[in-house]
Amino acid sequence: MAVATIQATLPYDIQKVWDTVTSLENTSWRRDLSSVQVLSPTKFVEYTKEGYSTTFMITQTQPCQCWEFDMENDNIEGHWTGIFSHKNGETTITFTETVAAKKMLMKPFVKMYLKKQQLAYLSDLKRALANE
Repeated sequence: MAVATIQATLPYDIQKVWDTVTSLENTSWRRDLSSVQVLSPTKFVEYTKEGYSTTFMITQTQPCQCWEFDMENDNIEGHWTGIFSHKNGETTITFTETVAAKKMLMKPFVKMYLKKQQLAYLSDLKRALANE
């Protein structure tokens, strides 16, 4: 299993950060996604611009504190945890992904892929928050 964590402190109110990250209706700020299909209150599918789908099952929601889900596609399966905290008008986010490659050939590249994805996500998130 590969584990990747990214942490950042953002100069925004925690509610604004929480709402942006957890919204399944407004994902246009994500450069990597073409759409999100909500299947139930706890299950959704993200589609990349290349048409690749990943299914997510929300396992925990504590508003403005924690959001967790299991995820799976043809290549990987794993778990994502987002921890949110605030102090003096700033919000600190800590996102951790624990992922296992389903295909032997992909195992050496999973951690590098996760880090790249996390950096792109954080860049998109910062841009979205600054433009709201």
